[in-house]
Amino acid sequence: MNAQQIVEAVLFASDAPLRADEIARADESLDEDAVEEALSGLRTFYLESERAFTLVEMAEGYQVVTRPEFSSYLDRFDTVPRPSRLSGPALEALAIIAYRQPIGRLEVEYIRGVGSSAVIRTLQDRGLVEVVGRGEGLGRPLLYGTTSRFLEHFGFRSLDDLPRPDDLPVILRDRSEPILPDDEEEDDEADSGGEDDEADSGEGDEADSGEGDEADSGEDDGADSESRDRGEGPGADGG
Repeated sequence: MNAQQIVEAVLFASDAPLRADEIARADESLDEDAVEEALSGLRTFYLESERAFTLVEMAEGYQVVTRPEFSSYLDRFDTVPRPSRLSGPALEALAIIAYRQPIGRLEVEYIRGVGSSAVIRTLQDRGLVEVVGRGEGLGRPLLYGTTSRFLEHFGFRSLDDLPRPDDLPVILRDRSEPILPDDEEEDDEADSGGEDDEADSGEGDEADSGEGDEADSGEDDGADSESRDRGEGPGADGG
């Protein structure tokens, strides 16, 4: 068996991308340089012979896959594995995690504006994201990041293959700005809210007091006037 045959056999039997050092474990005669040379030869051979499959680099490894132009033929067979589709909310949360990782659930929810526990759990079940650490904030929240399965799912060699940040919304592009307000900002907002409540309370009291005084005064003046018209009161006796 030559190196190309061994490498090809290992790649065909694997359902996930393999790095050169992992392939080299197949035989004592192989090392990383020999594997890289064999991979280059296989890629050239597949291309020149116009095979229906090709050798691609993804998820920091190598894998033999069917060329995209043959997908319409494969779709007719239920026995051919198909990549699972993600819902819109799941894709949205996954994009946020991919560009802002490591990131906590609360930050994801702040960006999306809705709860994200369920979609993050779905992404974990699919093997697309995983817990990569804990934050420094209160309670040391879990931080999430993407996995090698994420790279494999989208055909990326590494995270460097993600679309350019300049082509994305600002909230995903600008990684340097904090997402959640800090404690001081929260305290300022709380103080501001208190001042507003006091102002509203004061204005209401003044308005109620003013209206009540005017109403009482008006009623008393009207009663006195009516009494004079009827000849009642102290002035009437003197006439």
